[in-house]
Amino acid sequence: MKYYIAGKITNLTNYREVFKKAEDKLTEEGHLCMNPAILTEGFPYDVYMPICYAMIDACDSIYLLKNWTDSKGAKLEYEYALSKNKQIVFE
Repeated sequence: MKYYIAGKITNLTNYREVFKKAEDKLTEEGHLCMNPAILTEGFPYDVYMPICYAMIDACDSIYLLKNWTDSKGAKLEYEYALSKNKQIVFE
């Protein structure tokens, strides 16, 4: 299975560690992951969303971290994944 990992990034100082932990768990289970937390910081918000949507397009499923409802972007990614009939998995 190919997963896109979605969750809170903005104003979360340890977001890279949170996403990496999820990526490691899924990888250990034999899955491939797209991890948006690896993207370079500093670009405007609207630059990231098309990149994230393309990452979702490359995956079978979206893996929503526990904090996903605290994130405007993750909510948009969830809606996008639903519109593309991706499998939804909750942490």
